[in-house]
Amino acid sequence: MNQNPVEEGQKFPLTIRRMGINGEGIGYFKKAVVFVPGAITGEEVVVEAVKVRDRFTEAKLNKIRKKSPNRVTAPCPVYEACGGCQLQHVAYSAQLELKRDIVIQSIEKHTKIDPAKLKIRPTIGMEDPWRYRNKSQFQTRLVGSGQVETGLFGANSHQLVPIEDCFVQQPVTIKVTNFVRDLLEKYGVPIYDEKAGSGIVRTIVVRTGVKTGETQLVFITNSKKLPKKREMLAEIEAALPEVTSIMQNVNQAKSSLIFGDETFLLAGKESIEEKLMELEFDLSARAFFQLNPFQTERLYQEVEKALVLTGSETLVDAYCGVGTIGQAFAGKVKAVRGMDIIPESIEDAKRNAEKNGIENVYYEVGKAEDVLPKWVNEGFRPDAVIVDPPRSGCDQGLIKSLLEVEAKQLVYVSCNPSTLARDLALLAKKYRIRYMQPVDMFPQTAHVETVVLLQLKDN
Repeated sequence: MNQNPVEEGQKFPLTIRRMGINGEGIGYFKKAVVFVPGAITGEEVVVEAVKVRDRFTEAKLNKIRKKSPNRVTAPCPVYEACGGCQLQHVAYSAQLELKRDIVIQSIEKHTKIDPAKLKIRPTIGMEDPWRYRNKSQFQTRLVGSGQVETGLFGANSHQLVPIEDCFVQQPVTIKVTNFVRDLLEKYGVPIYDEKAGSGIVRTIVVRTGVKTGETQLVFITNSKKLPKKREMLAEIEAALPEVTSIMQNVNQAKSSLIFGDETFLLAGKESIEEKLMELEFDLSARAFFQLNPFQTERLYQEVEKALVLTGSETLVDAYCGVGTIGQAFAGKVKAVRGMDIIPESIEDAKRNAEKNGIENVYYEVGKAEDVLPKWVNEGFRPDAVIVDPPRSGCDQGLIKSLLEVEAKQLVYVSCNPSTLARDLALLAKKYRIRYMQPVDMFPQTAHVETVVLLQLKDN
């Protein structure tokens, strides 16, 4: 057993050797690993141990003795308390280098593949790495004598951090959230109390179409009732003409999930419209759509560069959401098939295909790991597959199916380097990793998206 030489509360000097997958600084004290949020590679610091484990120590930054040239002042007043961003204190060019290194660290930790033998390209960044998020999900809370606050839960806590402005959000999402917060306070609408399980309004969700200006507001509530609904809708309509869709979603579960299963229209349209790569997409309240529309086009361009298409191929778009990736390629292939577990997403995908005049697409509700083998049993074999799974990565059943299907080209679009590395280790049985292209979809955070081109090995 590793006996950690550090004691809780101990202060000691540390040199930061590299940064970790969560954006924290990593150093070694008497050969024991120490994680320090807020510290940057190359810095000499003094830290205080806050959590000591057998194999590592979590410490807080007390003093910087030698500052990194990559250190900048974080512009956000609640940056450290909020925890939504992890890298505002790091110069943007260094953030991009770190994200490539995070991909390398994940390969080192989760596979036996030597990252030095892989072609891992420099991270593609943004010209302006601020105000990019098209969707906000702010929790509500009642404080004092009827004051309503909105914000996010702090890092590793359930304490709400009130947020008046968020520097990575599209301004309209903040404007609408703050207006609705003030209405809830004005009309004394009951605010959800998690401990008591009482109250009504839990969360305010706002999504905007960056290219269309259409904005959707969703009240997430603890019941179907929404007191003062008529009065609030009238004020929103008068003051915020950009809000073209107002929905209510009922979530009575005691969980951290934002949305419940029941959604209904309060005013305007059921969905908002957004444009992407010359295509138009309808987005309903629960449908997944990339949060950074500016970089989404860059991401899809990288997927397009990865695939070699002649026009005769069949393409599977696994975890298809509202059909964005598949429909972007529909004009370049013979046929596209997609699947998703959220029925509303599949309805949106079908509607979007119709809207864009795309006829060579087919969509089905279901898990990718169930639907793909079913299609194969029916005699369908894809030439190329694009997988764009959630943070949990590909289901192991889907990996098994992909290895059996043996599509010549496989493009993996990942939002989590750790699960990507785990999946690549399995896919490497039959596929060669041609290259990995990190894309920065979430500047100021430790998240990194990666496009990986895999090619079937010659037997």
